[in-house]
Amino acid sequence: MTNPTRLALLGALFFVGSAAACVPPGARVAPPGSVAIKECGADGVIDDMEDNNNQINVTGERGGYWYTYADKDGSTVSPVPGDQGGTFTMVENGHDSKFAAEMKGKLAGKSIVYAAMGLNFMDPKEPFNASTYEGITFWAKRAANTAGKLTIKLPDGNTDPDGQVCSACFNDYGYSVNVGEQWTRFVLPFRDLRQEPDWGAPRKPHIDREKIYAIHFEAKVPGADYDFFIDDIAFICKG
Repeated sequence: MTNPTRLALLGALFFVGSAAACVPPGARVAPPGSVAIKECGADGVIDDMEDNNNQINVTGERGGYWYTYADKDGSTVSPVPGDQGGTFTMVENGHDSKFAAEMKGKLAGKSIVYAAMGLNFMDPKEPFNASTYEGITFWAKRAANTAGKLTIKLPDGNTDPDGQVCSACFNDYGYSVNVGEQWTRFVLPFRDLRQEPDWGAPRKPHIDREKIYAIHFEAKVPGADYDFFIDDIAFICKG
C-alpha cells in the first residue's frame, strides 16, 4: 500500500476549493498519460459540517447521519453513542470553517480494541451507488499528546451484514493514515482500499463501489488516548 506519510503530504498539496484541481491517485507520482483525480463539485460533498447538525449534506438520495461506537472491552468514545443515550454533535473551529466532527476517548489495553465515529450515506441505512466516483478525500488533525494512527473503513455489500452476503463480516475495505496536529488533507482512491489479511468472508480484490454503506473513522491503538478532528469530506472524480 501507499506510505501514509507520503499520502498526507499529497493531501496537503491538493488545492482546496477548485473544481479543476487535480492530483495523482494515492501518493504516487502520476506517469505521463495517466488519469488524475479531481474534486467533484457540490454534488460530491459528503459533509462540510457547516450546518452544525448530525446529518450529512443532503444531496440527491444521500442524507444519512453521524454516530459513534466502541468495543465492549472498556474503550470510551465521545460523543456518547446513540444506544447509550447520546446524540452526535459537531464542534467549533473546523478546517478554515466554523465546525468539524470530533471523536475522543481512551482505548482499552487489550490486543484488539476500537472506537470510532462514522456516517451512513442513506437514511434508513441502505447501500449507496458510488460508482461514478474514484474515492474520498477529507481533512484531519489530532490533539497534542494523543495517538496519530487513524483507520478509515468503508463497509460495502460484501462486508456489512446488511448486505446479506458475508459469513465473516466487518472486515471492511480501508486504509490507515498518520494524522498530525495540523490540518492535513488525505486522498483515498477506492482502488487503494484493502481488507485486513487472513480473515473475513468473502474476500474480494476491491470494494464494491455500487454498494457502499458508510465511512468509519477508527482509533485502534491499545491503551492510547485519542482525539481526532475531521472536516470537509467529499468524493473525488476522474480528472
